[in-house]
Amino acid sequence: MPTATRGYLVRRAADAPTVPCPCGDSTRILTAADGAPLSLHVTSIRDAVRHYHRETTEVYYILSGTGKMELNGDWVDVEAGTVLWVEPGTRHRLVSKTGVTTVVVALPAFNPEDEFFD
Repeated sequence: MPTATRGYLVRRAADAPTVPCPCGDSTRILTAADGAPLSLHVTSIRDAVRHYHRETTEVYYILSGTGKMELNGDWVDVEAGTVLWVEPGTRHRLVSKTGVTTVVVALPAFNPEDEFFD
């Protein structure tokens, strides 16, 4: 459960920290530090670095922009409204000439120690 005295947590994106990451800039709206079992980030991506996770499943929901997502060597076109389910072990990255904004939900919550590059 998220850490909260009333049994819930409310956070606006404008109040969440935005940090650089290998994918671009990520606004960390809900994180493990909140006591949540998952994380929710809004990330702006142009040219992500190919990576994978050993334990984390990620769901990408594209809010705006167009691009291509590499999934284990296959390329998929993405645009606003696209959902991608990325299981542990799947090498992936998103690239875009104009930029993509996406919601990334990670389960379990994002842990930088579970991000591997090859």
